[in-house]
Amino acid sequence: MNNSTVKTVIILGIVSIICVLTIQFFWVKKNIDYQNTNIEIQNVQDSLSYKTFTENVSLALKNVASEIQRINHQESDLYERVKQLSSNYFTVELDDTLHPYLLENLLKTEFYSQNIKDDFRYGIYDCYSDSIIYGNYIKFKGDSTFVIDEQRDNKLDPKLQNKLDTDIHYFAVSFPNRKSYAVKEPAESVTPWYYMFGILAFILVYFGYTISIILQQKKLSEVKNDFINNMTHELKTPISTIRLSSETLLNDINESPEKLERYASIIYKENRRLEHQVERVLNIAKLDKGEIKLKYSTFDLHEIIEEAKENFEFNQLDENGGTIELDLKATNHIISCDMVHLTNVIYNLLDNAIKYCNQEPHIIISTETNRNKIVISIKDNGKGISKENVKLIFDKFYRVPTGNLHDVKGFGLGLFYVKSIIKKLKGTVIVKSQLKKGSEFIITIPTK
Repeated sequence: MNNSTVKTVIILGIVSIICVLTIQFFWVKKNIDYQNTNIEIQNVQDSLSYKTFTENVSLALKNVASEIQRINHQESDLYERVKQLSSNYFTVELDDTLHPYLLENLLKTEFYSQNIKDDFRYGIYDCYSDSIIYGNYIKFKGDSTFVIDEQRDNKLDPKLQNKLDTDIHYFAVSFPNRKSYAVKEPAESVTPWYYMFGILAFILVYFGYTISIILQQKKLSEVKNDFINNMTHELKTPISTIRLSSETLLNDINESPEKLERYASIIYKENRRLEHQVERVLNIAKLDKGEIKLKYSTFDLHEIIEEAKENFEFNQLDENGGTIELDLKATNHIISCDMVHLTNVIYNLLDNAIKYCNQEPHIIISTETNRNKIVISIKDNGKGISKENVKLIFDKFYRVPTGNLHDVKGFGLGLFYVKSIIKKLKGTVIVKSQLKKGSEFIITIPTK
């Protein structure tokens, strides 16, 4: 996937997100406006219904009071005698005697005529004590029928009836099922936006994750291409050397034994080099599949380091110069570990320290004991690594970019192998590096 394709995917993704958000914005705004309009209409309807109910109840109660006065032959002005104390509670100031059953029947008749079909409770109050002395609960059954609620029915005491027939009283009516009227407020417009912001956050996270995967795949593709190019170059060189040496041997079969030995030695070394490269690739493949099994044994770490020092001084530093200095301070250097793989780790780090050095290599290998762990440090005076590349050098196939210059051999597998093996050994590896000043690799592994 090239850069233009990635840019196209990102642009199309951004445009898609903008389109989705635009649609969501207008949909949420339209939905909020629609809800507010419905609430306003509902408020108007509730207001009209409440006003109609209040007027009908007031008129019905006024008619009841007039009828009671007519029956008792006591006419008086009823102006402002009917009062509404709350949205569902009314009082009628009637200075007259009251018979509960008469009052009840009059209320039923007037409420039905005014199209009031709500359950109601009435109460008769003593004008002197201003306390209720009788009341009852009336239910609307349907088909214009009001019935007494048997569970709440108050039986009329004969002594109480005598009091009602002689003393002056007033009555009140309430409608328990009528809730207090209140103007509904428009819904908070913030709530739908929360959902929209939640969707936006999810889309952005998903989009960001997708882009990161695309970029990782692009990077992996580039790294694999670099690996193939490096491997081709690395394999081509020894193959060409072996071919030229073989041709020389065939053409000059009668050459002196010294020359024959020299060409045979070249073929042998290049063949060994090919074997090491192939073996390195196979080891990485085994690591990926989890097929490498550690074989623990007890050995002296300092002996392994000293052997590595002698080997590199003889094979690589003898001709080009350079030194390896040892500072072995670890007191507990007899460890239980996989000797083969730990040796390979040390050889890989020493090989890198020599390869990535533009001057005469000077390498310091030191050890120290840290509780039940041993610390191995390999410090060099090489090229160093930039901060941007330090966090990537342990990735598989990764090599520090050098442009078109291919002056250092390798596949980008050495440090990946080091990191993987040390992790299997339940240890850690860290790197400290400065450009043009060198690097230091610090390995910490358990001694048991």
